[in-house]
Amino acid sequence: MPVIFRGVRDKPSICERYEQSRLTRTALGVNRLYTRVYHHVRLENRCPVPRRGPAILASNHISGLDPFLLQSACPRLIRWMMAREYYEIPGLSRQLDAIGAIPVARNGRDMQAMRRALAALADGCVVGVFPEGRIAKEHRLLPFQLGIGLLAVKSGVKVYPARIAGSQLGREMAEALFEPQNARLAFGGPVHLADFGPADKPWGMYAEATALIEEAVGGLRV
Repeated sequence: MPVIFRGVRDKPSICERYEQSRLTRTALGVNRLYTRVYHHVRLENRCPVPRRGPAILASNHISGLDPFLLQSACPRLIRWMMAREYYEIPGLSRQLDAIGAIPVARNGRDMQAMRRALAALADGCVVGVFPEGRIAKEHRLLPFQLGIGLLAVKSGVKVYPARIAGSQLGREMAEALFEPQNARLAFGGPVHLADFGPADKPWGMYAEATALIEEAVGGLRV
């Protein structure tokens, strides 16, 4: 398996130094207050993402509020892979750029976004992914797209599953942000991804890795 990062660097990476900046910490504190007080977030357990080094956070996707909720529970800044359409919302593109969001085409074939995500992981970032690729209208999982398996296998970075539930189900970003919700979050330990079969069949490896990640997210209870 290709691995882009081994161990913990002696010095913080560029991504980690940005996370430690006063501006970033202030923004994370404001988001935490906003989600905990206004949206009544309840955590089933603590987010296990490591304090340093790269990680992938994979979650189900039930509303446009999800990135804010998951960020409120994570001690690290999450660089989200987000639908390119969000960049078309007036006034939002600058904010997304400020947090290092990675725009993704919904067709599932955006290799430029994949390269940016791999580069972020190589720099020690936490990359957040919604593998369903769209907002679900029910609490059952939609099939995961192969991109999450590809990202995990190519990077060799640990994947941490998360699951979201709450009254915000099916709401787009504007509606979910401004109406108070009751949300619940659960996290799981890292998914153990080993070798996924013959090297001459990479898509089979990606599919198997995707299935393991989907099973881990589906197994969480909220």
